[in-house]
Amino acid sequence: MTQNPLGEGANPFGNLDLGAMLEQAQQMQAQLMAAQAQLAETLVEGSAGGVEVTVTGTGELSGVRIVPGSFDGADAESLADLGDLVVAAFRDAKAKVDAAASAALGPMAGALDGSLGGLSAPPARPAGF
Repeated sequence: MTQNPLGEGANPFGNLDLGAMLEQAQQMQAQLMAAQAQLAETLVEGSAGGVEVTVTGTGELSGVRIVPGSFDGADAESLADLGDLVVAAFRDAKAKVDAAASAALGPMAGALDGSLGGLSAPPARPAGF
């Protein structure tokens, strides 16, 4: 029979309250899930030139609107410009989605950086391991 080197009944984790840490982690998980659900229901619009797009809070393109008369469908250059404007409008909307996600999830991401008793994520493994 081996004896606890820290003494009888000593907590090998020092003063860490693992129960409180688990409860805090569960609360943070619930907050994260609620924020993600709210983001999924969010619709954000972006625009460029005569093009407007709608993107969901998860970054999926859900709609494209083109101002009538803005482009000549028979002109190859005009159609190429249209394609560029769709991409630019999507990027505009995606930047707004990213900002909304940072605002909604930022406080929780900051809490994960050190408020759990100094615990941190393990370092990333190199590819192939």
